[in-house]
Amino acid sequence: MKLIWNYLRRYRLMVAAALALTMVELTVELLQPLLIARIIDDGIMTNDLNTVVFWGSIMLLFSIIAFAAGIINSFYAAHASQYTGYDLRTDLFRRIQTFSMKNFQQFPTSSLLTRITNDVNQLQNTIFMSLRIMLRAPLLVAGSVIMALIVNWQLALVLLVAVPVLLVILLSIMKLAGRLFKKVQAGVDGVNSVVQENLKAVRLIKSYSRLTHESDRFHDASETLQGRTVKTLRIVEATMPIILLIMNVSIMVVLWFGTQGVNTGAVSVGETVAVINYITRMTGALSIFSMSIIIFSRAKASAERIGDVLAVEEEMEDGSRAVGEPAGEIDMDNVSFQYPDETRKALQGLRVHLKAGERTALLGATGSGKTTLLQLILRLYDPTQGRVLLDGKPLTSLKWKELRRWVGYVPQEAVLFSGTIAENLRWGKQDATDAEMEQVLRDAQIFDSVSELPDGLHTRIGQRGVNLSGGQKQRISIARALIRNPRILLLDDSTSALDVNTEMRLLKALDTYSCTTLMITQKLSTAMEADKVILLDNGTVEAVGSHDELLKHSELYRQIYETQAGGALHG
Repeated sequence: MKLIWNYLRRYRLMVAAALALTMVELTVELLQPLLIARIIDDGIMTNDLNTVVFWGSIMLLFSIIAFAAGIINSFYAAHASQYTGYDLRTDLFRRIQTFSMKNFQQFPTSSLLTRITNDVNQLQNTIFMSLRIMLRAPLLVAGSVIMALIVNWQLALVLLVAVPVLLVILLSIMKLAGRLFKKVQAGVDGVNSVVQENLKAVRLIKSYSRLTHESDRFHDASETLQGRTVKTLRIVEATMPIILLIMNVSIMVVLWFGTQGVNTGAVSVGETVAVINYITRMTGALSIFSMSIIIFSRAKASAERIGDVLAVEEEMEDGSRAVGEPAGEIDMDNVSFQYPDETRKALQGLRVHLKAGERTALLGATGSGKTTLLQLILRLYDPTQGRVLLDGKPLTSLKWKELRRWVGYVPQEAVLFSGTIAENLRWGKQDATDAEMEQVLRDAQIFDSVSELPDGLHTRIGQRGVNLSGGQKQRISIARALIRNPRILLLDDSTSALDVNTEMRLLKALDTYSCTTLMITQKLSTAMEADKVILLDNGTVEAVGSHDELLKHSELYRQIYETQAGGALHG
């Protein structure tokens, strides 16, 4: 819970004000039994109405003060909790943005979503409830014991036995509940994971009529969450009967000895009533403990989960060297790479040279390491062996932000964001003009389609471009990369949804851009338009050369050509 205190420190004045007002409420609550005792002993027992009215008026005044303190306390508690929640969400999001790809593999997307929403909300609620209600409970218990001893220490001795026993029981249950609620939050991750996958693959699920299967998956995840929650709550809810049993026994003991004391004159009626009143208030305060155990146990689990994300060690260090505008020459010097927790190397011993301004096609079977190679150039990963160099400088020595400023990247799955087409293009260049956007749309062979839309550039598209075809999404993604005027253009099979004629026009338009282009493709028609072809096989370079050179010297390339051409080789 140290995490919460570190964030709350920023709002120490609000917290201090809330705690001060809590003390006002607590003081009034602890004084009331004393005033009641005075009314009974000095007023009712002596038939003195003036005394009853006097002390009754004071009780009413104190109650009004406590009421006002409670309202103002709620204001400060709400502000402190909401601001802290805002800071936590902001820091979590910023931390996630700095994750390396290896870091992302530590936390499933569904888990990160739960932590930045559900877990932060849990901490927010805990802070508010603590400043408003829960901190009063232990103070009220301690204050009630002290005040009962002041009123009549003989009657209050029973509390010195009952309270420590209750505290040991409650703290033991809280410790156990903390471990169990961590499993509950993991169950929430499981449910979110199933829901997220279903929403993302809704078309596939409907196409394959897998509704029943997916419903069963959700039922299993939900049932697991339900089982863990019920088990935890059963243990926590057992605290209330224990509290009531011990405190009711305490009341019976006080009544017994109080009656004896009244009969002998050693104890007054008001003192007996006051001690019982304190025990009753303690019972109410201790009952809050059962709620507090649930809230604090959940908060502890949530704080640990949030702390895990904030404490992630950065796997990659930023470089210190300025980049400037690069020429775009790329070298891979004996590069090998192995993904975390994988036994097989994705790339092994690569030696590749890409000239500045050269267009290179990257071919290979699925799993041959094509996308991995692009990710190393982007420096989303660092090689496990060897070096990647830009204009002769190791990428590890260059500043990330400056390096990526000069890279245009189009991933295998075209990703668009909710908003307008213009907003998606400006995602590549914030100050892009309408003229610049129209030009890159023409080059990406999508301008005519955009012009036909109701609002043109300002047409809103759904999340992930759901209202666009695959080819349209790919071409807008390419336009977004081109608007950066990149020195290095990385296309990860980004023309797969385009017909041959559209793709040829796109490739011709790319000739007007002065950049080093590396494009993954499965089409030999695309490879034939490249200056050079690199053929990967099981993470190694099988062959490098032009289309004609590979036809002569690479058996694997000839097999690919025969498969796609469906005829005899030419040349």
